[in-house]
Amino acid sequence: MTTDSTPRTVLRTRIRFAGWTALTALVLGIVAVLFWTQLVMPADRTAAQAVFDDPAVTVTDTDVSVVITPAEERSVAGLVFIPGAKVDPYAYLATLAPTVAETGMTVVITKPVLNLAFFDQRPLDTFTATAPDVAAWFVGGHSLGGVRACMYAEDNEVAGLVLFGSYCASAVDDELPVLSLSGSEDGLSTPAKIDDTADLLPADTTFVRIEGANHASFGAYGAQPGDGEATLTRAESERAITEALSNFTAPRGPQSE
Repeated sequence: MTTDSTPRTVLRTRIRFAGWTALTALVLGIVAVLFWTQLVMPADRTAAQAVFDDPAVTVTDTDVSVVITPAEERSVAGLVFIPGAKVDPYAYLATLAPTVAETGMTVVITKPVLNLAFFDQRPLDTFTATAPDVAAWFVGGHSLGGVRACMYAEDNEVAGLVLFGSYCASAVDDELPVLSLSGSEDGLSTPAKIDDTADLLPADTTFVRIEGANHASFGAYGAQPGDGEATLTRAESERAITEALSNFTAPRGPQSE
């Protein structure tokens, strides 16, 4: 007795083809996502170089972060700051260096996995370890980086939370000091979004809305798609951020010695 195996062979071939097609599509999808994550919004070279040349601060590059320290003092307080999605960490040098110079605190700007804070599940001590002399740590971030910072704020050792054009996805401990900086012209973390999520933050949160600032005003990386139009210069935005951040961190512990 003979059996015609042709239909069975055709079926196996089709299954095999479908499997390889699905696998190829998956691989191409992964490659596309990885490629997309590497298309970062670059830091303004002139602004970053000015910080490197500033005698008041020292910039150190590590595998996991970019660290800004005061040149003449030893910090005892610090800020772990998480960049916005696909924004070059060096874009925040010009934004944060003036606070380092003014208060003497250390700032550790993280280098998120795949340039997206949401994918970065490394513990907070991955970054605080880069400045072992610092005793008190604030956490903060810009945009999506701020959302991740809210998660780090669950650590009982955190001294405070700083949000730049950002908000939390869940309620924050009511005892935690929080500073929320926003821009009146922000087209991404809009004033309405900041207001709508304000109840997730402690009742005594310090809210500062910088009139004329947009989403990209919190870093030096140029225009961002979907953003509003800033009416402040970058220098004016940086001064407003420095004033608010320094006033918030300085009273909450010694900054340097």
